[in-house]
Amino acid sequence: MTIPPLPSPYRPETVILELGEAFYDPVDPADFPQAVLRFRNDRWAEAVGLAGLGDEEWIGHFGRFAPLPDNLPRPLALRYHGHQFRVYNPDIGDGRGFLFAQLRDGAGRLLDFGTKGSGQTPYSRFGDGRLTLKGGVREVLATEMLEALGVETSKSFSLIETGEALERNDEPSPTRAAVLVRLQHGHIRIGTFQRLAYFGLAEEMRRLTDYCLRYYYGEAGGGDGPARLLAHIAREAARLAASYIAAGFVHGVLNSDNIAITAQSFDYGPWRFTPYWDGHFTAAYFDHAGLYSFGRQPEAIHWDLVQLAASLRTIAEAEALTPSLEAFAAEFQLQLAAAMFARLGISPSGDEKDNAGLLATLETALAAKSVEIDSFFFDWRGGRRRGPSPADEAYAAEPFAGFRAAVENFAPVDGALDHGYWSDERPCSMHIDEVEAIWSRIDEADDWTSFRRKIEQVRRMGEAMTPAA
Repeated sequence: MTIPPLPSPYRPETVILELGEAFYDPVDPADFPQAVLRFRNDRWAEAVGLAGLGDEEWIGHFGRFAPLPDNLPRPLALRYHGHQFRVYNPDIGDGRGFLFAQLRDGAGRLLDFGTKGSGQTPYSRFGDGRLTLKGGVREVLATEMLEALGVETSKSFSLIETGEALERNDEPSPTRAAVLVRLQHGHIRIGTFQRLAYFGLAEEMRRLTDYCLRYYYGEAGGGDGPARLLAHIAREAARLAASYIAAGFVHGVLNSDNIAITAQSFDYGPWRFTPYWDGHFTAAYFDHAGLYSFGRQPEAIHWDLVQLAASLRTIAEAEALTPSLEAFAAEFQLQLAAAMFARLGISPSGDEKDNAGLLATLETALAAKSVEIDSFFFDWRGGRRRGPSPADEAYAAEPFAGFRAAVENFAPVDGALDHGYWSDERPCSMHIDEVEAIWSRIDEADDWTSFRRKIEQVRRMGEAMTPAA
């Protein structure tokens, strides 16, 4: 499910400047006392023509933020609003990050370099504009695991420790600081449109709509542009929601300012992978109502789409926008089937009823919580039991009876089991106890061995799942 990115020469872009000054504020990065390179993503550096940078050059661009050649002369803090846990907040924007550069990858996609922890901006409010090193480590681990599992996610491109001691109310302090650079298919958010609607900026709304259609969906603008844009975003958002479910992932904070117009997943704070198929499992300790729990993520993403449609009403009629919202549920089911079949390594049937039936039996089986999600997909790769498993007793029990019968009608994808990973004793997982153990070794002994080893293991798993793409 992880396809290696295509190599590319460095192809700079500055098209964000076409939007004009109403969309961003030029800012200066923080002057960090230290810059120690902890992670560089050479796989994706090759895809954007930057793999040849030496470590000092890398630090100069992604720790000190010297402009990349022929790119943005200054970082830009983007302006946006958003609903946070369904409460509208007009006092947000890029508060500890900025857009640093734009460029193309080997597939020709427009990508942004965005930051996290790069210093204060006009939207920092009372924050220090910094990122904890633990937060940076967690984001690298999240994006690597999600990419391997086939989720369309931002890529953690660089992590540099900055030598500052940060005070945080919700974790042991003082704690180490870092600056993260992410590579993402656009930092325009639903909240960007909400801000324009809040101020009644119709002309700017049209300009932003045309920009998104042109650079993210390859289409011209025009009178029906808002409806076409919403249709694209709704389809991609359904795919995003489905991929979260298939991965067993809980983002934790699916606010409207955290949903990109490309529906590429990004901005990882309290994320977790749920060990079991538990719809009530939450990632954020402050999500007391379970608004963004595992099973409610499709609902949450659809709710954010409704807010986008409400914003587009500034320049479009409701009748043109409603069909995309109504189509979301059906599109989600189609995308969920595709994502689940891909993770199982089986080909879908030509009969949609058979496909739906398999998914229903699969969910019934996993909902018994007798087998961890990762173990199930590992043990049943290709649609057949690969060999003895600690979960054999659970697989023989009643909750799995329907699945055992239904999966017999599906064939494995060619090459689904070719990789040596499928002969390992156990699957690669990313549960919270291991994440905390990795961080503890870094925090207590500055030992990065388990961090690097985990990334190698995750990428190996991604290679093994590639035939199911």
